[in-house]
Amino acid sequence: MSMVEISSMLLLIAFILYIFGTIVFTISVAGKKFKKNGEQTDGKGLGIAGFVITVIGFFSQVGYIFTRWKADGHFPISNLFEYTTFLSVMMILGFIIIYLIYRNNSIGMVALPIAVIVIAYASVFPREVEPLIPALQSNWLMIHVTTVSLGEGILTLSFVAGLVYLLRVIDQSKRSARTFWLEFVLLFLICAVGFALVSGIFQALGYSEKFQWVNEKGNTATLEYNVPAIAGPHDGKKLTDGFGPVFQAPSWMNGVNAPKKFNTVIWSVIGGLVIYGIIRLVLRGRRIGAVLNRIVMNVNPPLMDEISYRAVAIGFPVFTLGGIVFAAIWAQQAWSRFWGWDPKEVWALITFFFYAAYLHFRLSRGWEGEKSAWLSVIGFVIIMFNLIFVNLVIAGLHSYA
Repeated sequence: MSMVEISSMLLLIAFILYIFGTIVFTISVAGKKFKKNGEQTDGKGLGIAGFVITVIGFFSQVGYIFTRWKADGHFPISNLFEYTTFLSVMMILGFIIIYLIYRNNSIGMVALPIAVIVIAYASVFPREVEPLIPALQSNWLMIHVTTVSLGEGILTLSFVAGLVYLLRVIDQSKRSARTFWLEFVLLFLICAVGFALVSGIFQALGYSEKFQWVNEKGNTATLEYNVPAIAGPHDGKKLTDGFGPVFQAPSWMNGVNAPKKFNTVIWSVIGGLVIYGIIRLVLRGRRIGAVLNRIVMNVNPPLMDEISYRAVAIGFPVFTLGGIVFAAIWAQQAWSRFWGWDPKEVWALITFFFYAAYLHFRLSRGWEGEKSAWLSVIGFVIIMFNLIFVNLVIAGLHSYA
């Protein structure tokens, strides 16, 4: 068995263990309403079991990183598959740290599914082992990307705690703007699952559509789609039979394989809406937030608020170090300038200013509780926009990812 096959197996083992951990943590939270030997249980035993499963999964994923590193010949963070799976490792590491401090099962009930979603989303990208392009052949690649990933992983825990807080405190008995936006956040997470499922189905079917187009370098090239082409290349010529395209991508989407990546975003939304509709049918029309509200009814809101804030207090300086300071140093070495308004750089700066504003409002204006929780949710959306839309659609110096 090759190192690539071993790494894939270890990642799959971690994926499965995180699913089992999610189930165990969910039962530990919802199970508070059950009784054992005539006494009400607190779910601590199940929580410890869920944590042990998570730790085993984490070490399995660490094994994936080192075996992939051995196969690559470089630290595996050079493309979207590798970076996204590494981000999930950092999310789990952040959860382990938070759990050891607070011993709260509710965080695991939400953090592990998000890690599962991230791994599933990563799996749809090409996972071939390739040598580093010259622009990435620097020690600063590992320093910059690992620090950014760790910061974003910890900041994701702020979102997790904030989401649990909102699920607990928002009144789901009546429709309101708050219930609408909370449901929209849940739909946002489901969309990633939707694309992973759609992509997996069409890959299993061996689906392929090919177009001739003028790529980002101005050369005539072939672009292959592995899911039906809703958005085809601008002024592209279809070379094979297939579904589409329904329309052409805008001409300004001229990054590396940008039309194909834009098609990915569209299928994410379609797949997410379909899955969301099925879930609502299974729940007999009830909102997902309303069902989760009943599960987290015994959660302590002030504790969730504290965890959310602590995660930002730790994650923000780590992200700043990796995403702003280390990034600027590497940019100076690679491109002879510290800053160039590349789309990725702009969104890193937006992320920095947003979390700086979060801490300002929290510490100076007393924005605690629900206001703080909504800010943590918005921060996560900004991080995901940077990961998904900026990487997939907008052309820039980071398009090689």
